[in-house]
Amino acid sequence: MQKLPAIVLIGIIFLSGCAFPGVYKINVQQGNIVTDEELTALAEGMPRRQVHALLGSPLMLNPVDPSREYYVYTFQRKGREIREQRIIVYYDNDLFSHYEAQLLEETPAY
Repeated sequence: MQKLPAIVLIGIIFLSGCAFPGVYKINVQQGNIVTDEELTALAEGMPRRQVHALLGSPLMLNPVDPSREYYVYTFQRKGREIREQRIIVYYDNDLFSHYEAQLLEETPAY
């Protein structure tokens, strides 16, 4: 009988460790980091492989419409809200046409 309160007490201490406010949370970043300098280096008429050499491989490809490629970057600082940057690159016959960008104010890479 006396072991039951001890077991309950140990269980409460163990479970309280799961919700301890000092738990370390890491920064999480995913996707393509694309800078303003890289975007301004794009020139109309560039071949697709040259755009890939400059920006990297796109994160998403549209299987129905190959004239668009998507570069997405997400960043979450220590468990807070997720911030997202999106760039859509458009092609005309495999040559760069233009892009649309929704950029973050800062790219907090590391």
